[in-house]
Amino acid sequence: MSGQQPPKLAGIDLPSALPQHTVPPAATAPHRQPASSPRPPAVDDPALARPVEHLAAVQDRLAGWISDLTTLHDLTERLARTDTLESAVHEALCAGAALVGARRGLIALEPADGLGPDTTVGLGLGAADLGHIETVPRDSASYARLLDGLPGTGAAGPGAADGPREITHPHIARDEDLDPRHREVAARLGYAASYAVPLTAESTGRVGAAVWLYDEPAQPTERQRHLLGLYVRHAAEHIARQVDLTRARAAVATVREELLPARLPRVPGVRLAVRHRTGPRGGGDWYDVLPLPEGALGLSVGGVTGSGPDALAAMGRLRASLRAYAVMEGEDPVAVLSDLELLLRLTEPARSATALFGYAERTPSAAGGPEAGTRIVLAGAGHCPPLVVGPERTEVVETALSAPLGMLACWEAPSVEVRLAPGETLLLYSDGLLHRTGEPMERAFARLRAAAVAAAPAVRADPDALVDHILRSVLPDGRGGADGTGSAGRVGGAGDAEDVVLLAARF
Repeated sequence: MSGQQPPKLAGIDLPSALPQHTVPPAATAPHRQPASSPRPPAVDDPALARPVEHLAAVQDRLAGWISDLTTLHDLTERLARTDTLESAVHEALCAGAALVGARRGLIALEPADGLGPDTTVGLGLGAADLGHIETVPRDSASYARLLDGLPGTGAAGPGAADGPREITHPHIARDEDLDPRHREVAARLGYAASYAVPLTAESTGRVGAAVWLYDEPAQPTERQRHLLGLYVRHAAEHIARQVDLTRARAAVATVREELLPARLPRVPGVRLAVRHRTGPRGGGDWYDVLPLPEGALGLSVGGVTGSGPDALAAMGRLRASLRAYAVMEGEDPVAVLSDLELLLRLTEPARSATALFGYAERTPSAAGGPEAGTRIVLAGAGHCPPLVVGPERTEVVETALSAPLGMLACWEAPSVEVRLAPGETLLLYSDGLLHRTGEPMERAFARLRAAAVAAAPAVRADPDALVDHILRSVLPDGRGGADGTGSAGRVGGAGDAEDVVLLAARF
């Protein structure tokens, strides 16, 4: 690199126009070498020294531009590959730190519309460190001043009408204008300088603010500021899009949670457990446990075709309707599903659904003898057959083959009766559990049954342990344990396509 290279590089206007690709003929004609001579012109000639040096400087500057553009291209490509808000913010922090030569930093998200999410993400800072930084008075913290549009200092000046473009603190310990608490926190966490910029998207306005922290007194060069400005402009737009997607996913999740039971009911003599894993678009699978008159119990699982908000809405309508039909005609599961099929054809003519409904009641015991067990009447519409898992057996309940609801002009199928001894568990599940194995349905079902057979006696006696064991054994990723929400726990897998429902009732 030439020692006379100008201090400004990428994106900085040239002090003079670029020279021609060839030296002017008037300057080179007296010194033109014969074609057969490889000897270069003498650069100590005053007539050639200045043009050659100027050309070398321009070449160095062009090389710097190419390097900067390559760096920006690589960083923005990495950012574009992120598909969640968390990963996008972390990538932006890492890229910004590399561009300005810092080691730590944070991004405070606080969208201008006030709809959230409001959160702070750190790079090289733990939760306790972020907590200390948040104790700095808001009118002194760099990121807060940017979010509030307060005047800042640095190369951008004290801020324009639309707020400051950057805030620089090159030596925090010697900055008497800062709040003492600001200097105290900086000394405690071991950073001596900071550089902050706002994150603003054209479509949504302010998204948040980013701050990078230096271990020693320092500030970014003008070249670094320019490169960071180009990168942050793109990063803010990408983060704003991820904020919108996060809000949409949260709204769908909220609707889904409200459409499904928040907790399973407490039923004397029955222990219940359920696991629900949702696909990335939010499928239309449901589960339900409904106490019925005379101590009976209704159990149902099912799902509508499609995914997304429209499938969720259809699922909510069908589940609510099934509950009403179960109260009226619960002793006859075939009548319950027939009414549900009629409703589906009238309200959702372009949609089909699978469903399984069971009516469970205790069987009377003989005089002076122990309780005989539980009688369950089941009817299915294109749904997977349930399993009976007990201390002595693991059997498939062979429900009659039938079409899904809405597929034929009139649905009809016979019911099946099964009797459970005390201590046995009825296991209901959705076809998503089989589809997620990635195997043909027959092999997937064999895998499910083998997992139930392999369950230890203590696992068979605990519905929560049983559903967790089956999910770990059947699904390829091995996930599926309880998530701390109790018997109605839900587990998630962002890369999976279909919903999974697994409902266990031990009588």
